[in-house]
Amino acid sequence: MRNIYILLLIAFIIPNLKAQQTPAKKQAERIVIMGATAHLGNGQIIENSIIAFEDGKFSTVANQAIGQGFDGYKIIEATGKHLYPGFIAPNTQLGLKEIDAVRATRDSREIGSLNPNIRSIIAYNTDSKVTPTVRSNGVLIAQVVPQGSTIPGTSSIVQLDAWNWEDAIIKEDDAIYLNWPSMFSRDWRNHGAIKKNEKYEKEVKKLESLFTEASVYSNKTNTKKQNLKLDAMRGLFDEKKKLFINVNFVKSITAAVLFAEKFDIKPVIIGGRDSYMITDFLKKHNVSVILKNTQSLPRREDDAIDQPFKTPGVLEKAGILYGLSIGGAWEQRNLPFQAGQCIAYGLDKEAAVQAITLNNAKILGIDKSVGSIEEGKSATFFICKGDVFDMRTSKVQQAFIDGREIDLNNKQKDLYNKFKAKYEKR
Repeated sequence: MRNIYILLLIAFIIPNLKAQQTPAKKQAERIVIMGATAHLGNGQIIENSIIAFEDGKFSTVANQAIGQGFDGYKIIEATGKHLYPGFIAPNTQLGLKEIDAVRATRDSREIGSLNPNIRSIIAYNTDSKVTPTVRSNGVLIAQVVPQGSTIPGTSSIVQLDAWNWEDAIIKEDDAIYLNWPSMFSRDWRNHGAIKKNEKYEKEVKKLESLFTEASVYSNKTNTKKQNLKLDAMRGLFDEKKKLFINVNFVKSITAAVLFAEKFDIKPVIIGGRDSYMITDFLKKHNVSVILKNTQSLPRREDDAIDQPFKTPGVLEKAGILYGLSIGGAWEQRNLPFQAGQCIAYGLDKEAAVQAITLNNAKILGIDKSVGSIEEGKSATFFICKGDVFDMRTSKVQQAFIDGREIDLNNKQKDLYNKFKAKYEKR
């Protein structure tokens, strides 16, 4: 009986090892891409471009009219194709979740309600089978965020082709996440009716107490006994870490921003469904917004049915720094299609590119190295045939992270090819 169990275990493990890609080797030769339409991520386009890179960084970003020679370079002909900076997915559980329905594959939360010391990066799984499916749609960078109650923990930013979490890090422990207490709750004994959350003020006072204590603690240079929670929050007060607040409704957004300002912290709003209603307030307080799941229905019955699609355009016109995101793990592959939906509702196409590249990079604090195609920045980008925002025509053909050409195969492509061969006409 024992031998049967061993054979079954081997039979299960071997097929699942097959689809795991080996991370790409460091760039060894100079490369130039000719003829692509380059979407730089900063709102600019270069038709018939020359994009050269070496040692993992862009060295030339120009039009072919410059007539510069590239002797000794490997040439990639990309006429008729499009070139984009690697898309950046903030606010994800990528690498923390494998199968939502299987508890053993979820490592995104800890017990307790106030856990600023919980670090998502040490649980990040570079061997996830989900990650390759995300990369194949141009998402090459992600912010890995823990889930949980009021303060679930600290996020980190990674590139999506690495041997382990240490190799993957772009920015370690970049932000602390706060789920702002809801002002309202549902009374399930009364058919789910909305009622005032009687615990709201108590929950806010609990947060004020924690932040006050952390502020005092951060000014101490010598402490006899280390407090892990307060120590994790030091970075909020010297701007080494950001505060991301998950909040959606007008009153709650206003309360959350004013709360952060009490402690001289400039927050980033995550979710921000009602942000289009208070653009003047957000601009006055210089608050950035990462909108979540724009392909969704409005929360209120009297809201316009297409309001979530239009909100990015409203923030763009108001001059507010915003980005786009999707919650969850595997859903990140749909990030470009979320941006594409907004284009149909008033957002300029290059602004949509910027919303998932340079804007997200600025909000995350990594724009000096990634987020746009500029000389001296990391050569993290991809080449696409068709419209990257249209799921019917988008086909990412090549992708590079720090100049390394990565493997775009994944388990879903393997299954597609397998069953395509089974049912093709013979």
